[in-house]
Amino acid sequence: MATSYSSRHLDEAPSTQDVARRAFTGDPILVTAAVQTAGRGRSGSVWQTAPRAIAGSLAFAPGWPVADLPTITLVAGVAAGSVIPGASLKWPNDVLIGGAKVAGLLAELSDGVVVMGVGVNLWWPDPPAGVAGIHGEDPGHEAGPRLADAWATTLLRLIGAGPTAWPIEEYRRLCTTLGQDVTWEPDGRGHAVDIDDSGALVVETPEGRRLLTSATVSHVRPSTDR
Repeated sequence: MATSYSSRHLDEAPSTQDVARRAFTGDPILVTAAVQTAGRGRSGSVWQTAPRAIAGSLAFAPGWPVADLPTITLVAGVAAGSVIPGASLKWPNDVLIGGAKVAGLLAELSDGVVVMGVGVNLWWPDPPAGVAGIHGEDPGHEAGPRLADAWATTLLRLIGAGPTAWPIEEYRRLCTTLGQDVTWEPDGRGHAVDIDDSGALVVETPEGRRLLTSATVSHVRPSTDR
């Protein structure tokens, strides 16, 4: 898989995911936008955005076996943790600083092409509860594309190592979900103890160990950065 990529920055886009998917012609392409008018989060949720934010979507064909593709979201989390100072990860796709969400990740697959999206709150002076920006002051309009470029470069390098070499130990180190009591819909409850080789969250429950692969997990007690 090519690790170089082309990039396109837009002041505004309905969804960088859709633009990147349409623009992909075989080589990786990164599409970024300062504003999305129809951005979406995991499971179709609306992604709240900060006054200064960046949305980036990287379209690429990883060449991985289909069974390994879900791990790409976790690899993208490691890439985000590498370029956002002080970041930690909430399994599977939230990026936190001090327990507050500063970025989210969204993976979409179509005909072997992955469109991996990241939305980052760069600056948010008066954020809703539970979210924050990564800067205390407005970093200016160039900060977002620079961050997205660094994330895409890191992600493609990690993907290029292949599915058996994904950085699981780094994900474990960054993951604040481990060691937490967690809940999930409809009525699950347990203690998160590990991330397995496939990226599943290993949870101890009164009925025994359970592997979560796609559940929306909530921490029972507040997260703290490691």
